[in-house]
Amino acid sequence: MHHLSAAETIDIEPTTPTFLQPVPSVQQLPGASIQDKTVVLGGPMTTTQPAFTLSTRLRGRHVLVDTDLSGDEILEVVDTAARIKRMWKTGQPHAYLAGKTLGLIFQHPSTRTRVSLEAGMAQLGGQAIFLGVNDLQMKRGETIGDTAQILSRYVDALVARVADHDDLVTLATSATIPVLNGLSDKCHPLQVYADLLTLKENFGELKGLKVAYLGDGNNMAHSLMLSGAAVGVSITIAAPATLQPDPSVVAHAQWLAKSSGATIEVTTDPFAAAKDADAVYTDVHVSMGQEDAAGRAVALAPFKVTSDIMATAKNSAIFMHCLPMHRDEEVAADVADGAQSIIFDQAENRLHMHKALLLHTIK
Repeated sequence: MHHLSAAETIDIEPTTPTFLQPVPSVQQLPGASIQDKTVVLGGPMTTTQPAFTLSTRLRGRHVLVDTDLSGDEILEVVDTAARIKRMWKTGQPHAYLAGKTLGLIFQHPSTRTRVSLEAGMAQLGGQAIFLGVNDLQMKRGETIGDTAQILSRYVDALVARVADHDDLVTLATSATIPVLNGLSDKCHPLQVYADLLTLKENFGELKGLKVAYLGDGNNMAHSLMLSGAAVGVSITIAAPATLQPDPSVVAHAQWLAKSSGATIEVTTDPFAAAKDADAVYTDVHVSMGQEDAAGRAVALAPFKVTSDIMATAKNSAIFMHCLPMHRDEEVAADVADGAQSIIFDQAENRLHMHKALLLHTIK
């Protein structure tokens, strides 16, 4: 065996592992200029916020059901949401709620409601505190009323997502700050207000539109009827006889419709409901925690939104869904992902509507 002496060396040709690739610097990027190499944050050149005027008539108001706002007030918030969306799209700062804090009380998991509220509050310059069922002392027996009074001294507004609408009412009764319904078993106003923004974007005007809702006569059906009737959008609910919407909600919506010129109808025929509709809307057939899932699935199967259903609506009709969605259960995949579907635009508008409501209601 040959041993190297102190005077001997071996030259090894350097190699580069094949999985390593050189990372180009800014200077190496084609077309890079000095503007690509630096960014200015803050300082005297920071853009000031544009003036944003809105009425104060909703300051401190609760929104527990859709009709806590009048038709004119709903349209005002829709207009504010459209203005905020334009600012967001063009990168204009709109931190009008700097220093404000939003509390989120959620008894159910959430994607759109939670994220849009947290992101929206941050974009408005404030912050949101999420409080799940395991984060509050209510699980250990503290009353809803006591919780509401305590949180009223810490935050500027509350959004609650509850299983029982009565809990929401109790929360609002005891709170001294605005309480907004992030979803209850009775209705889902924040979703439908955002849906009205989506409809207006697609059709220009709300009054005179027809929306067909197919499926369970649940909280979504209730809110569509109430908000639609308030602003002049006709709503037809197609639901099986065993899953019809609350008759008292139907009656109230029909009463509201007399003033707005809308019509509110309930049927068991999905094709009749969809006839000449401007939008066809559905929701999941079996929600989390609901009993008799198999029975519900069987009863709701005929109300699945298919291409045949969409063909019954107007040629310009859009497909809407409040999400989450189960393709090929409540809606055929080719409809959900087809050219008429605007479900992701609809989901985005939750962000802009939530910001608008917070601007209007937080003092």
